[in-house]
Amino acid sequence: PQQKLAIFWGSGAAIVLRIVLTIFAVALLTLPWLKIVGAVLLVWIGVQLLVPEEESEEGVTSHDNLMTAIRTILVADLVMSLDNVLAVAAAAEAGPPEAKMTMLVIGLAISIPIVIFGSTVVLKMMEKFPVIITFGAALLGWIAGEMLVTDPAIVEWVKTEAQWLASYKVAAAVGAGLVLLIGKFMMRG
Repeated sequence: PQQKLAIFWGSGAAIVLRIVLTIFAVALLTLPWLKIVGAVLLVWIGVQLLVPEEESEEGVTSHDNLMTAIRTILVADLVMSLDNVLAVAAAAEAGPPEAKMTMLVIGLAISIPIVIFGSTVVLKMMEKFPVIITFGAALLGWIAGEMLVTDPAIVEWVKTEAQWLASYKVAAAVGAGLVLLIGKFMMRG
């Protein structure tokens, strides 16, 4: 009974945490250099999706205390949702100014139920069709490319000195390609 309660309260708190983090991320992405940092993080996360990880249960513990279990769920969600928070915030930021909040709400409305209720289904689909992981990694790279060229610290430089990147689609394609190339290189080594 406590396990179900911990999952319920942990998931509820994780949803609230994700909403708050995403709203803060949208606000912070207007500051110079933060989109660059976010883009680099998204590329890294995308590459990590492509590189097979070693199976290990080291550090996994069970808890009898309900609050400790809820805190564990919250911390795990915070760590694992960074890519989702950045991607939703970046997608909302890339839209027209009058639609940013609407895009943010839609992004969260789509992603949170998938994470909470559909994670098992998505995991089974990824096991059956591994290409989904490749598409997801490339999508993170795509968003990273768009995010990078719109950072206030370099947006004017991009418009004047690197005009080929000024097209968001070119920057996005470079980001997606970069993730796939680095991931392929790391899988070999």
